[in-house]
Amino acid sequence: MARLFGTDGVRGLANVDLTPELGLAIASAAAAVLTDGTTRPRVVVGRDPRASGEMLENAVVAGLTAAGADAIRVGVLPTPAVAFLTDRLGADFGIMLSASHNAMPDNGIKIFAAGGHKLDDAVEDAIEAQLTLPMPRPTGSGIGRVLDHHIGGGEYVEHLLASLGGADARPLAGLKVVVDCANGAASSVAATATATRDGCGVRAAGLAAAYRPSELSSSAAQCLWRPCGACNAACHAVLRMMYLNFIRSSPA
Repeated sequence: MARLFGTDGVRGLANVDLTPELGLAIASAAAAVLTDGTTRPRVVVGRDPRASGEMLENAVVAGLTAAGADAIRVGVLPTPAVAFLTDRLGADFGIMLSASHNAMPDNGIKIFAAGGHKLDDAVEDAIEAQLTLPMPRPTGSGIGRVLDHHIGGGEYVEHLLASLGGADARPLAGLKVVVDCANGAASSVAATATATRDGCGVRAAGLAAAYRPSELSSSAAQCLWRPCGACNAACHAVLRMMYLNFIRSSPA
């Protein structure tokens, strides 16, 4: 039988090879292997903008919570951001739903160990072996909860900017930069990171649908212009920048 995990997680045609049932089972098995003995494990879950990502996210979250782990959803973010947030939030492990450069109908499940590190082959084999074993099912308050971490994109942007030398570093000052986000997972952070401290004008194109104003909830749309009380200033600033970048990229 072929090994389930490939060179970078589990990939396949979404809803055929990589089904919701398999996603649920992998998440529960990972919780059993990677959080053995942890009273209340916490797991970061992110995804890319593929249509199947929403389906698989729900399946993975169900598998985690059924195993007694809390799922921290960070939404659509690039894979390195999920690894970063796994470490920053002190999670027991992280899951990224993405097939990277594969065609859109495909999807994948990438698992990060605590600290945001890739899993060793032996750990992946243990997770695969766990799929054939009975899983404990907590009840009542033992069932995991689902938390939404809305400011993960802003935290990742701050991390990227800090790597450039901090608030005073403006290597692109005076330039006008076009950022083609290619409707990808970095749509939420690419233009923001480029413009926020580099001091350049940014025209963004190819923002994923998840970040277009027409797709925002009414509460999120209000938050674009003033803090709503449900988020902090960083969330407000990132949302507003995403909105402005979309308006600049829209045809006249």
